[in-house]
Amino acid sequence: MTDRKEAAQAYWKENLRLLTVLLVIWFVVSYGCGILFVDALDTIKIGGFPLGFWFAQQGSIYTFVILIFVYTARMNTLDRKYDFHEE
Repeated sequence: MTDRKEAAQAYWKENLRLLTVLLVIWFVVSYGCGILFVDALDTIKIGGFPLGFWFAQQGSIYTFVILIFVYTARMNTLDRKYDFHEE
C-alpha cells in the first residue's frame, strides 16, 4: 500500500511542477509580452501591426491553447508512468 501512496505523491509533485512551469510561461507571454515588454516588441511588425499589440490581443490566447495541448500530452505521459491512466 505504501508503494501506491508514494507513487501518488510523486505523481502529484510532478503534476504541480508541470502546472507551475506552464503557468509561468503563460504569465510571461501574457503579462510580460503584452504589458511589460510592449515597447521593445512594438519595434517589430507582423502583418502591419506592432508585435506588442499582437501579443496583447492574440499571442497570449494562442499560447494558452498551445499550453493546454502540452499539458494534456504531458499528463498522459505522467498517467502512464505512474499507472494512473484510464483505458
